[in-house]
Order: sequence, then C-alpha cells, then structure tokens
Amino acid sequence: MGRSPRDLFKTDATVADRYRMLNEAVSDCVCTYVWVDGTGQDLRCKQRTMTKVPKSVEDLPVWNFDGSSTGQASGVTNSDVLLKPVAMYRDPFRMGNCLLVMCETLDKDGFPHATNHRHKCAEVMEKVEADKPWFGMEQEYTMLDADGHIFGWPKQGFPGPQGPYYCGVGPEKVFARDVVEAHYSACLYAGIQISGTNAEAMPGQWEYQVGPCEGIQMADQLWMSRFILHRVAEDFGISVTLDPKPIAGDWNGAGCHTNFSTEAMRQEGGYAVIEAAIARLQRNHRAHIAYYDPKCGKDNERRLTGKHETASIDQFSFGVASRAVSIRIPAQTHLDKKGYFEDRRPSSNCDPYSVTGAIVRTCLLDERRLSRCYGDDIADLLEETNLRNSCSSNSSQ
Repeated sequence: MGRSPRDLFKTDATVADRYRMLNEAVSDCVCTYVWVDGTGQDLRCKQRTMTKVPKSVEDLPVWNFDGSSTGQASGVTNSDVLLKPVAMYRDPFRMGNCLLVMCETLDKDGFPHATNHRHKCAEVMEKVEADKPWFGMEQEYTMLDADGHIFGWPKQGFPGPQGPYYCGVGPEKVFARDVVEAHYSACLYAGIQISGTNAEAMPGQWEYQVGPCEGIQMADQLWMSRFILHRVAEDFGISVTLDPKPIAGDWNGAGCHTNFSTEAMRQEGGYAVIEAAIARLQRNHRAHIAYYDPKCGKDNERRLTGKHETASIDQFSFGVASRAVSIRIPAQTHLDKKGYFEDRRPSSNCDPYSVTGAIVRTCLLDERRLSRCYGDDIADLLEETNLRNSCSSNSSQ
C-alpha cells in the first residue's frame, strides 16, 4: 500500500514542544489575528508580537493583509484589507500571555468590507439589547483522513448502517475521540462557552455546542471555536469538513442547529411569545434559507430533503419534540410553557453572523422582507456576492 500524501510530508509534532516551552521565559504576547475570508466559510490567520499584553481589544492595533490572496480583493494594485480586532481569547496553543483575536474586515478606507457580515449583525444586536437574546449553536462536523476519506470508514465499502454511532462508546462505534477531547479542553482554556459534545449519527461525524451566549458573542465564539477545531485537527494530522452533506446516500448530513430565546420567552407566558416568533419565521422561510448557508441555499439543498432528521427545504414546518421539522419546540419548553426553540435549518458551514442576525431581524425587529431570498434568483445572488467580494477593494480607485 502506498504512503499517503500526509505521510510523505509529515513533521514530528513532539519536536515543537521544546520550542513551545520557551514561551514561559518571555513576557511578550503573540496575538493571532483570525478572520473570515472571501468564501464566507473558511478562516485565515496571521501572528504579531506585542511587547505589552493587551487588556482589551481596544489595546490591539488595526492590521492588514493581502486580500488578493483570500478572495477579498481583485488585484495586487489595491489589495490591502484591514483587520479590526473585535474579540480576544486566551491562546490554547501558545498559552502564556498569548491571545487569539477575532477580527472584522474593513476596506482600505475603513468601511466594512463586502465580506464582513459581523458589522451588520452587531448593529442588529445593539437594537435588541434590551430583549436579551440568547443563542446556542450546535456545530456538527466530519473528520477526514489524509486521503480525504471519512475518518474511521473502511477504504473499500462502507461502515454498518446508522444506529449504534450516535452518542456511542467503544472503538467500533466512535473514532478520534482524542481529537474531540482536545478541542473541548482547548475551547474551555480559551474562554469559549462550549457547553457539550457528542458523537453524531454518522460514523466519523461529531457535534459540539456553544452557548448560551448573548447577542454578537454567539457568532464571535462559534467562529473562534471553529478556528480552534481546525488547529487541533492540524496537530493530529487530520482534516475537518463542515460540508453539510459530505457523502451522498443513507447518511445524515451536518447542520448547525440554532437555539434561540429572549427574556420574554424565558419568563412566564413565554410560550405565546415563542409561537409569535415562529409565525414570523414561517412568513420569511425562503429568505432565511438564503441566509443559512454560504451559497444562498444551494448547499442546504443536498441536506434539507425531508429525510435524515430534516424538513424539506421548500416547506416550513414546526412541532413539539420533532426533528423532522424546520423549527423544533423542545418537549421541556412545551411542558413549562416557556423557554426556547430550535431552528434546525442552518447548515454546518453557515455564517453565524448571518444566521443570528436574520433570526433577530425576523423575530424581534419584525422585518417582513430580508435582502436575500431562496429561489430562482440564487444564481444572481451568488454572482452579485462574488462581484462585491472581488471589486470591493477597487471601488474607490
């Protein structure tokens, strides 16, 4: 059997440990700036040294990067994209004084970049601060080996059918639990409000939950938790995909179920508030589908089929304790007549800024028309988005 590409170019991670120990002897702070690139789903990072440990994001300088290499500028003659720090976390890889820094992207004139969905989301969250919107997002993902094959699957053929893998225990049911545990610990160290994890229905697929988080913190923390996941997987020599349907057939896809509540929903009489919010979501169903994956619904077409614990992409539905609906009302919420609901439509590769922003705009601001809509104009929406991404840095030339 031939060696895999990763075996051919593999390094010894244990060698780096002796250099990581050097961090303990220095007081400088290495800050890793993290941002979302032009795909709307991939992350990039770069590092800089700070001689003074920042106490808040206001102490961190605006930086820049080459947008022509990230799908955020159309050419090298005007390719600067600015990085504005918006949230910082302890660095579980370098440790010590070092930090992970979540950033917004700005164009060269200091305005939000076309690919910056955080700015709009933050504005929306500020408007509804008094409602105390809480979110909890369930991030599903699939592990891949060096050949791009689902981790733990036989190289020829398929594993046994779904059934024993969900929340499973034992080497014949779950794979790479060490990666999952490492990610969990790294998130806790960083200060991410990770609240749980479990093996999913398809072998090689896992889920972790972040939240409850209030307002803009939800999306900031989910993006950073994804960065940490990819970095942990890198150390183990495997890959992680957030594709919502990584393999066709009788296998579950991957979503990012989003739980939502407001203070009014969590109090006595909250069930009526929940029902009113669900009615508004029904009215804006096609718009939300366009916000729930990076391709305006095209990715979710493969996943939201009405099978494998999903509702059809074309029909809005809700129900108590059902996982075959668009919106699930948990059984406990139904019994208590207050609590939260779960939107099961967002894809695993969704932009949480877009998802949480759309939910608030529909449920709390009662916007009856959002700027995107799933349907015949998807190709035009994608073309328009790609055009904005490539031209935004040339707009003022």
